[in-house]
Amino acid sequence: MPDKPSDAATETTQPELVLVAAVGENGVIGVDGAMPWHLSSDLKRFKRITLGCPVVMGRKTFQSIGRPLPGRENIVVSRDGDWARDIAGITLVSSLEDGLAAATDSARRAGASAVMVIGGGQIYAATIDQADRLEITRVHVSPKGDTRFPDIDPARWVEVARETPDPGPKDSAAMTFLTYRRVG
Repeated sequence: MPDKPSDAATETTQPELVLVAAVGENGVIGVDGAMPWHLSSDLKRFKRITLGCPVVMGRKTFQSIGRPLPGRENIVVSRDGDWARDIAGITLVSSLEDGLAAATDSARRAGASAVMVIGGGQIYAATIDQADRLEITRVHVSPKGDTRFPDIDPARWVEVARETPDPGPKDSAAMTFLTYRRVG
């Protein structure tokens, strides 16, 4: 039995499932295991949005980042655990279902309001139908790429916030920050 009302809320409240992605005008999010742009403004927003929340990602996304993200539990989904034997600071799981369960448990323990899904394409495609919110940086370019974000169906998602920052000196393209909520 929880000692305080806040403990009970932490145990029973389901954290939001949020997909966070930078997406080109053509839906591209990656090429050859990397992002096709460098956006310092987006990276700052990404850190602000995800800090303190567990992040779920696929192996290729983790390898493109190159290290665990500080201030967040890093949960990496991979069917092959051999590559991660000596990597400290990550929780390795063999299925997306296990990853989401581990992230939900972590969010509840930490009092975080959300579980953040941060890529890649297969992970986004498998979670978009479960997500509560999308945090999208719409990058105003249409690069060639081999990884795409799933289509955002306007019958299922409504835009609730939009911000178009002035590109900074370390941004390779203009962008718009968009927040979507699931309809119904």
